[in-house]
Amino acid sequence: MQAHRAEFGVRAMCRVLRIHVSGFYAWLKEPLSRRAQDDARQTALIRQAWSDSGKVYGYLKLAYDLRDQVSENRVARLASLAGIIAQIGYKRRPGRYGGKPAVVASNTLDRQFEVDAPDKVWVTDITYIKTHEGWLYLAVVIDLFSRRVVGWSAQPRKATDLALQALLAAVWRRKPKAKVMIHSDQGSQFTSREWQRFLSQHNLDASMSRRGNCHDNAVAESFFQLLKRERIRRRTYQTRETARQDVFDYIEMFYNPKRKHTNNGMLSPVDFEIRQQKLNEAGP
Repeated sequence: MQAHRAEFGVRAMCRVLRIHVSGFYAWLKEPLSRRAQDDARQTALIRQAWSDSGKVYGYLKLAYDLRDQVSENRVARLASLAGIIAQIGYKRRPGRYGGKPAVVASNTLDRQFEVDAPDKVWVTDITYIKTHEGWLYLAVVIDLFSRRVVGWSAQPRKATDLALQALLAAVWRRKPKAKVMIHSDQGSQFTSREWQRFLSQHNLDASMSRRGNCHDNAVAESFFQLLKRERIRRRTYQTRETARQDVFDYIEMFYNPKRKHTNNGMLSPVDFEIRQQKLNEAGP
């Protein structure tokens, strides 16, 4: 009797809603539409790819990762619904940057950021990281060919030695056989006599941005934006050493070997260099 009443109630409801009884029972067994189920499954794939990237990829890089499984438009829609979006970056530390530089080189690079081989042009710059102990300053050297960080140094003082240690690391790691152009801004670390002496001793040619023009060193600026957006802004560092270890993890374990770069055809800097090396070995 109770089952009969329930059946009667279902039929009455279906008449009111103008739906077929069999359709109602099918919905009970499978309440989500096939498209909704696909959306849920693909959202899980997108979320997993986002997590695998360290939660830093926007929809374009996620779409590239999932190109065989989810269309780009669908990735954009589902990522937006799931709240998976790129974060806003990080502003330059406020302050005045005055003073007359000791030694200034011309802007030889002149924003020619596309390079056809490794170890032809490096760019370098310095940024800062806030910790509870005080500022940690980070200097990096980037190869324009692959956008790989080939040298870096992190120290509590923004001195010439900070920049020199990063450049020494690059020279030691890459061991360039021909002359390399090294482009920087006109900061005191790069216009010092010690910097110029190091360049002359290691077969490096200086190029410098025009004063106050950050776009002349846009590749280094772009890397710092990525670092701060994808890692530093997500952390609170108790000590400088903790910050330094996290920088190591980002550069050496994620950015260089794994992070896809649009300039490299969506290959990481390391993979891009490996591909180029194989092409060179294969010959024409």
